[in-house]
Amino acid sequence: MTDFFQFEADFVDSLRCIPMQVRMKLDTCGVKLKLFHWNQFSQEERQTLVALPCTTVEESQAYRDYLQNLVKEKTGKPASELAIDPHPPWLDASTVPAQTQEKAAEFGIAITVQQWENLTPAQRFALIKLSRPGHENQNFFPALKEFKLA
Repeated sequence: MTDFFQFEADFVDSLRCIPMQVRMKLDTCGVKLKLFHWNQFSQEERQTLVALPCTTVEESQAYRDYLQNLVKEKTGKPASELAIDPHPPWLDASTVPAQTQEKAAEFGIAITVQQWENLTPAQRFALIKLSRPGHENQNFFPALKEFKLA
């Protein structure tokens, strides 16, 4: 997956921020990468993290190993690790997470299960991430519009 979302357009050329597709890979492989770490990487290293696959167990482990080696090389210690959810909510097309519904309701929008089912896992991941409390969610509404939910 090397497609970026339109709501990320202001930073994808420079990759100055961690794009959603990399964030999804981080959750998949169980690494908590901070923007500080990301900023230590070269443009080529960032591109590699965008391009590397991370869908199978083997790919996820290889991604994790590559990323942790990179972080260790740049900062002297590995990034923190996250528990890997064996059933991540973005893969569940039958249930719209409550906090995503609540965030959508702030804009007067109710996401139906049918709409949720029609989204790709990457789109569902983005909405889940952008609806988390404490997250800079200025892109939530642009994502709703991009995904034709608003």
